[in-house]
Amino acid sequence: MEENFLVISVIIPMYNAAATIIRALNSVGNQSFKCYYDVIVVNDGSSDNSKELVEEYDFKNDNINLTLINQQNGGVSKARNAGLRAVKGDFLAFLDADDYWVNDKIEKQTYYLKNGYDFVCGLRNNEKITFPYKLVNNYAHITLKKLLIKVVGQTSTAIFHKKIIENTGFFDESQKYSEDANLWMRISKNNKMIILNEVLVLTDNDYGNTGLSSNLTEMEKGVRKNIKEMYSLNRINFINYLFFSFISYLKYLRRTYL
Repeated sequence: MEENFLVISVIIPMYNAAATIIRALNSVGNQSFKCYYDVIVVNDGSSDNSKELVEEYDFKNDNINLTLINQQNGGVSKARNAGLRAVKGDFLAFLDADDYWVNDKIEKQTYYLKNGYDFVCGLRNNEKITFPYKLVNNYAHITLKKLLIKVVGQTSTAIFHKKIIENTGFFDESQKYSEDANLWMRISKNNKMIILNEVLVLTDNDYGNTGLSSNLTEMEKGVRKNIKEMYSLNRINFINYLFFSFISYLKYLRRTYL
């Protein structure tokens, strides 16, 4: 697959992101890996001038092919699914409107996508690869049981083969928390997944001190939903179900009271 003939679809869900959306778009246009970028911005009912900014950007820039989808506010999973249904690319990537890619993100990841791996993610900001993931050279393998202990692969770092839509499906639009982990767990059934020991995405948000702590209970519900779903799909046995539920509850207590 030659670079010039490769199409990479980039799905950007957008909700009131006037302050950051242009930076996100520029980070796609500035990639060192030169190919055809099919950028799909899904405007999820923004009430600011995000839509107008994207339209102006599209008018002024011809280095990427940009499609703007407007829909009523339905949440990030619905927005990402709308983008997934419109993709044209060989490889598919996500980018949140308040994140931005480092310039060689796609170059580093496509090497692995062309050499036997189906899903490649990385690190954002100051993240580190820790237990239960073990580095081999510059990456670690991702499996279901590892994801059930610790979720990796923040959504903006992920890129994968289009075939994953066919063998896995879309985001669960009814799930508001840990929805990306749910999809990653389902992807792990039929695909080879790795995380690179590379910071590929940057953001100004500090989730450790903002919205994260105020939504711990809802996040725990999302995690428990994922564990139950993997059990119901026979991906884990009953002993595993009890074990991972216990681990999740311990982490919830630690975050709540420590």
